[in-house]
Order: sequence, then C-alpha cells, then structure tokens
Amino acid sequence: MSRRPREGMLIVLGGLPGTGKTAIARSLARKLNAVHLRIDTIEQALRSCDVLKADVGPAGYVIAYGLAEDNLRIGKIVVADSVNPLSVTRDAWLSVAKQMAAKIAEVEVICSDKAEHRRRIETRPADIIGHKLPSWLDVVDRHYDRWDRQHIVINTAVKGVDENVTDLVAQMGLEK
Repeated sequence: MSRRPREGMLIVLGGLPGTGKTAIARSLARKLNAVHLRIDTIEQALRSCDVLKADVGPAGYVIAYGLAEDNLRIGKIVVADSVNPLSVTRDAWLSVAKQMAAKIAEVEVICSDKAEHRRRIETRPADIIGHKLPSWLDVVDRHYDRWDRQHIVINTAVKGVDENVTDLVAQMGLEK
C-alpha cells in the first residue's frame, strides 16, 4: 500500500501527444489509488454535448482545474494528464496546488527516439469515442513551450511504463 499525503497531492503530467502520458498516468493512478483527470476525455465530452463542436479553447483545462481542487480538498492524489504545452497552463496547475495547500510534482513525459515516437502516433488507436488523434505533422508543428522550472522528466523511449512509474513514485517520495 502506498503512503498518501494527508493534504493531497497534484501530479501534473505534460508532453507531446504519443509520448506515453496516458499510459503512465493510468498506471500511476492505479498504483496510488489516485484520481485520473484526462484533458482529452473532458474536451471530447464537451464536443459531444452539442455546445462546443470544434475548438473548446481552455474549457477542458478550466474544468479539470476545478475537479482537481475538489479532489485535493478531500485529500486525494490527483494525476492530471494533458499535453500541457503552455507555461500559462503549467502555472495554472501550480496555482491549483498552492490554493489547495497541496504538494505538486510536475512531470514531463518525452520519447527521445523520434522514429518510435512517430510510430506510436501513426499506429495508435483512438480510445475515446469521437476523438480525432493528431497526425505526426500535427505533433511536429505543435507549439510547445520549454519548461522553465525544475520538473521530473520521464523518457518512455528508455524505460517501459511499469519501470517509469516505479521510478516516478520513488522520486516523489511516495513509495512504501
């Protein structure tokens, strides 16, 4: 059984599509009995409700910030899973943690092997009904701000999901 901080903890995963964020987030949430908030799921639900058909703008992130606050308030560990490409979104997650007096771990998930990253993008199936996955060109052309503060980096080209999650839990001090 993993140790759980009394005040809750926010674990924010970011990285380009196809790097393995969701696989890491799901495994981490299972291991820690944490809440998993996936922006893709929230955004697709918004598109599906006939209110926002195309660009949902920041709505998915804003909803996730609120859900994270609710779960942190009751002492839960929250794993936030999104591309998180902009400094402003990363700052907003940090603000949520500060507002809730929760610990935060910022994690960037990368795949340093470009051929493997491309293979993942071009062969992965959509796991959310109606969700349109980005093409390799979409990923390569996507704006992605460099991280400007200390954070943990997980390279999925070097280690598998289980090993990365075990390492991540240890780095965050949440191991048994």
